Amino acid sequence: MNKDVHHFINGKQTPGSNKNWQPLRDPLTNQITKQVIYADAADVNKAVEAAKEAFPAWSTTTPAKRSQILFRFKTLLDQHTDQLAQLITEEHGKTLSDARASVQRGIAVVEYACGIPNHLQTQFSTAVGTNIDGYSLRQPLGVCVGITPFNFPVMVPLWMFPLAIACGNTFILKPSERDPTVAVKLAELMQAAGLPDGVLNIVHGDKVAVDALITHRDVVAISAVGSTAVAQHIHQTASFHHKRVQAFGGAKNHALVMPDADLDHAANSIFGAAYGSAGERCMAISVVVAVGNETADALIAKLTDLIATLKIGSGSDKDVLMGPLVTRDHLHRVLSFVEKGVHEGAKLVVDGRQIKVDGYAEGNFMGACLFDNVTPKMTIYTNEIFGPVLCIVRVDDFAEGLELINNNPYGNGTAIFTVDANIAREFSIRVQAGMVGINVPIPVPAAQFSFGGWKSSIFADLNLHGPEGVQFYTKLKTITSTWPSIPHGPEFHIPTGA
Repeated sequence: MNKDVHHFINGKQTPGSNKNWQPLRDPLTNQITKQVIYADAADVNKAVEAAKEAFPAWSTTTPAKRSQILFRFKTLLDQHTDQLAQLITEEHGKTLSDARASVQRGIAVVEYACGIPNHLQTQFSTAVGTNIDGYSLRQPLGVCVGITPFNFPVMVPLWMFPLAIACGNTFILKPSERDPTVAVKLAELMQAAGLPDGVLNIVHGDKVAVDALITHRDVVAISAVGSTAVAQHIHQTASFHHKRVQAFGGAKNHALVMPDADLDHAANSIFGAAYGSAGERCMAISVVVAVGNETADALIAKLTDLIATLKIGSGSDKDVLMGPLVTRDHLHRVLSFVEKGVHEGAKLVVDGRQIKVDGYAEGNFMGACLFDNVTPKMTIYTNEIFGPVLCIVRVDDFAEGLELINNNPYGNGTAIFTVDANIAREFSIRVQAGMVGINVPIPVPAAQFSFGGWKSSIFADLNLHGPEGVQFYTKLKTITSTWPSIPHGPEFHIPTGA
């Protein structure tokens, strides 16, 4: 692939009609490594036209044939996992091991999509009335759009377009402009698997491209992942233009640590969940709710020891646990939150602001930060920081901790650490969050379940992948039929089923 990152429209790379090229910088050095073309409304229209033209033939392709293409795509993904992970690390900065794991989580949803002949099975009932049968169908929607974030440039797109395409739709992906190269590689692998031209298209860009997509008359459905502000904008705008929308926003994921918890397990779990991928993931644990001062003190001591072992550097170094943040602007944003936390009175137990990485003086690096004595009114508590910053909030008991979590405006994921099954069960039932882990720090559901949060973490009725993903990418049709054997007169009443 050349240095320039093009759109992928109607089966081939194209720079489009717009000449707005934007630089891409290496997060290790901040040096410009390539440039990406941004779409305007005309480029978006070309992609939509290609998808619209491909839809009639693709929507009538049998689910079994669609599944065969996805099986070949899954095989190609397996073969190219290392290459995909390398592209992620180069543009995002995360470690290769983390990048590979994210690719594998995306492949799991492709595997689920391969079973589309089964997933599209519906109901059939004979004799719902005298000589009358009833049955339902799930049929594709049309041209669908995916708008995905920078932090998982393979995984999140794979949570969207394989299932949408398996259901018979055509698709346009607008990946993050911060790490767009790997999206084009996915489209090329899909093409190599036998996908017809126009079924999957890629356009790059910023808000101009997004707004053109979510308001286009021929786009029928939008899937989006981003900040809460972006998700709300997409949901409101696309809904106003009569689109089906699922928009996933921000998070402030809490882990409730009970006094009876295995603190070694809890500390190790929280350490990885808070600082893995430099905290740049919507399922990161960013708040620990410690029940009792003894629990908090012991947990902080263990976390402090673990942070001292955290090797930070190039994501390509196999010994590195945390790479740089994605851009210099984002680094400054995260650092500003740390400064606000100190100013507002939180205790900065571990200060990672002054870290230096040999050989990468201009890299977007910061170390792990750990705050204690955080209160719900502090900026570092109320905002999603999206960086390696962990807050400890102290509470007296389980009830106070549960109330704290439920009062937070976000409800993406949460976890509890305890050996008490009754407490864990009560927490899992009463907590106001869409995904819950019991001694599991990052409870991302397996592919056969559906991913999604509650409250301000989601603007949608249906979640990503799994059964709700199939529902989102299809529309239900119910058919009532009879084949009368003898002539009869007209009926002027609603069928009663008698």
